[in-house]
Amino acid sequence: MKPPVRVVVTGAAGQIGYALLFRIASGEMLGADQPVILHLLEITPALSVLEGVIMELKDCAFFLLEGCIATDDPNVAFKDADYAILVGAMPRKDGMKRSDLLQANGGIFSTQGRAINEHSNRNVKVLVVGNPANTNALIAQQNAPDLDPSCFTAMVRLDHNRALSQLAEKTSTNSKDVKKVIIWGNHSTTQYPDLHHTTVCGEPALSKVDKEWYENSFINDVQQRGLAVIKSRGVSSVASAVSAAIGHMRSWILGTDEDDWVSMAVLSDGSYGIAPGVFYGYPCICKDGQYEIVQGLEINDFSRIRMNATEEDLRSERSSIEKHLISIVTE
Repeated sequence: MKPPVRVVVTGAAGQIGYALLFRIASGEMLGADQPVILHLLEITPALSVLEGVIMELKDCAFFLLEGCIATDDPNVAFKDADYAILVGAMPRKDGMKRSDLLQANGGIFSTQGRAINEHSNRNVKVLVVGNPANTNALIAQQNAPDLDPSCFTAMVRLDHNRALSQLAEKTSTNSKDVKKVIIWGNHSTTQYPDLHHTTVCGEPALSKVDKEWYENSFINDVQQRGLAVIKSRGVSSVASAVSAAIGHMRSWILGTDEDDWVSMAVLSDGSYGIAPGVFYGYPCICKDGQYEIVQGLEINDFSRIRMNATEEDLRSERSSIEKHLISIVTE
């Protein structure tokens, strides 16, 4: 067996955190030969609930689970962390503007970013799940100046999976037959699910679907899927979000298939004309624990308009926290 690695999950007693822990402890994320020590961060009032979660983890008798640390202190939670999944975030409440939500989360993710910077391993891999995920990732990364920015990512894998599923259903195929979907931009209703480079059973996806369905139905349905789930269930996505987080980390750590890529929100380096300074969804390939943005894809006018729109959305989010970020970073 390999030496154990330390995995942080924030908001560990919440619905997503709770569902996530058992899949990590079973080996689904890191492999069946990788022992783990779970570092579980929660707010103080939820620590008693977290103790119950730990009881359940122990009762599962996972042979890969070598220990659990429960705490409300980010400095304890992120000490020596190898991997971190940042789930806990301020939920959006009735009457709250998106800018208000960003400000509220600024304090959470700046604190966690500083703790990661000070206490985690220098090659830690951080996935931000808590929404607004792209900009929360930016806040955390900006507050960890001693780490390589590539240590931080945000999750658009749920949108990627939704696009896979909807295209497979439309073409009466299986999701494994669908390759090279792209989610460009923000995990919001401005995201752009792009099928121009996608294949279904090895053939161009757009040759198998109606143009009107793609442009007027598919894109909107992927963008609005989260709201549709809330309308139907009364709560936001849980199981599908957990599956996406597991898939994101597994691809990043263990690698992507040779004939495919995944969508990851990473700090823009100027690729595809997206200026640096935002976490933007890109097609990525992963190998040896590193990700690389796929280069050289042709971008038509239809795609460019939508890619620019979701970048503008992210720039707007950044502008709403700019002063907050500056004041945090210069403290």
